[in-house]
This record gives sequence, structure tokens and C-alpha cells, in this order.
Amino acid sequence: MHDIVLIKGDGIGPEITDSVTEILAAAKADINWIPAQAGMEAFEKNGNPLPDETVELIDKHKVALKGPLTTPVGSGFRSINVALRQRFDLYSNIRPVRTLPGVPTRFESVDLVTFRENTQGMYIGQERWVDEARTTAESVAIVSRDASERIIRAAFDYAVKHGRKKVSLIHKANILKYTTGLFLKVGQEVAVDYPEIEFNDMIVDNTAMQMVIRPEIFDIIVTTNLFGDILSDLASGLVGGLGVTGSANMGDQHAIFEAVHGSAPDIAGQGKANPTALLISALMMLEHIGQVDKAEKIRKALFRTLPDKSAITGDLGGIGSTRIFTEALIRNMR
Repeated sequence: MHDIVLIKGDGIGPEITDSVTEILAAAKADINWIPAQAGMEAFEKNGNPLPDETVELIDKHKVALKGPLTTPVGSGFRSINVALRQRFDLYSNIRPVRTLPGVPTRFESVDLVTFRENTQGMYIGQERWVDEARTTAESVAIVSRDASERIIRAAFDYAVKHGRKKVSLIHKANILKYTTGLFLKVGQEVAVDYPEIEFNDMIVDNTAMQMVIRPEIFDIIVTTNLFGDILSDLASGLVGGLGVTGSANMGDQHAIFEAVHGSAPDIAGQGKANPTALLISALMMLEHIGQVDKAEKIRKALFRTLPDKSAITGDLGGIGSTRIFTEALIRNMR
């Protein structure tokens, strides 16, 4: 039995986490859920969006599944997602995307994985006002050799383990010569240790263009924090959006699996929420804890469910609800 911390999250979070835990139970996944709180709900209850008890539970059990959390725009507390990644040194954000049956897209054969450095770059939160009138602001980006090497090696190791053929390192070294220039240099050095994996590098703006023209040229993408945030969302758009994309945040000791979409408070409680993204994240979690057969059983049922317009939710063009989707997927496992 694996003890897994469960953070239901805000908005539609409770609905989709209930759906996912029900599906995993139907598949007889060997999991004991440990409930914990974070986000707006926790903030409203005790003034702390990331309670010490939640941090302690994740530290103890090492693995968590997390629903979407609300982060105020422009003011209030900073992103809890960022805080968790920094607190547990979850340096590797892994987001696989693939064309899914029944999900209409412009492309038919997308199958790529984005590795995003999760702890440095522009997201370290080192910002300040330059003048007292607050008319100019500046932000600091940090890129280190050690952090660059570990995310790049993680991408290559994943390629070897999963039979992938190519790693593309994305940068802006023609302009950001010190920060992404260092990232590129380290990538070139690391690639030498993996002669069986094809390696290339590409400037980020060209990457964005190529991804929407011929995404089939990409296999694994590895890049810095800000670029990875943007490109991984772009990749999600190639296969139907954030509602069908899973995500893992991995460190050497801890792992947090989460839906990458927002908390959608405008549809909370209405049965309109699509659990697919969190479910795919949970499948990544099952593979991480060694329950590969259970993950594959659920994945096959998911692929049978997605083409059924009567079962899927409105965001995917269906007429179903969260409840109907859950019940249909469980039936398709039998």
C-alpha cells in the first residue's frame, strides 16, 4: 500500500480529484490517500495558503497528487505551485502530450515530452522597483551549471528509459548569452554522454513556430523555466488543450503530480469539469510508484471513453458531465 498525499485544490479541484480517486479505486490501485490542504481554501481558513502540516505530510510520504490551486493575479500570495517546487527541489517539470482518440486537433501524430527546469530562471521571484515612483521594475533570472545539468540529464535519461530517439534543447543564447548560453553549453557537454540519442538545439522563437507547423519533428524538449512554461502550454494546445495534459514535478526525493489547468471557479460545482488532465497526471504517478499495469488499464479505458460524445464534458465537444465521464470510464475498464 502506497501512502499518497492528496490535495484536492480550489474551484473544480474537489470534483476532479473525487473522479480520479474513484477511477483509481475501480482499477484496484494500491493507494492509501492522505488528505491535505493548500491554496485559497487553506488561506481563507488559517491565513496560510501552504500550511506547515501539508509540507510535513509531503516530506514524510514523498509523493502527492494535487488538484488546481487558485493564485491571485497581481497581488496576494505567490504561486503555491512555485513554492512547492522550490521547497522540495522539484527541479524537473515533465509534461507529455500526445494526440488522443476522439479529441479533435489540427494534428494527428503529436507525441512529445517537455522537460522544464523548475527552480531557477525568471521564476525565482527576485523582483524590485527601480524607482520610488514605481514606474520601472526589474526581475533577476538565475541559471546555474548544476541546475542545468540535472534537468538536461533527466531529459536524456528519460529518453533512454522510454525508447525516445531525440532531445531538443531550447534556448535564446543569441541574445541571453550568459544565462541561456550557459544552459546550451551544458547541454552540449551532457549530450556527449548519450551518443545513442540524437541531440539538437533551437532558438525559442523558432521552436514556437516549428511546433505549430510540424510538431512531429519534436520528441523530447528540454529548456529553462520561463521558456518551458510557455512551450509546454503551446504543446498542450497541439493535442486539445490543458484539459487533456498531465504533469509531474520531480525531484531526487519527492514528486508531485498535478493538473496543469486552472481552478475554473466559474464552473465549480456544476458538473462541467473535465477530469482528464488530473487523471493523466495520476497515471504518471502510478507509473512512478511501480503500478504500471494499473496505469495501462486505466489509459486503455480512457482511450475508449474519449471518443464517446455522450460521456465526455462540454470542453471536449461532448454532452456528458464529470459524473457521467467517471462512470463511463469505469465501465470501459471492465
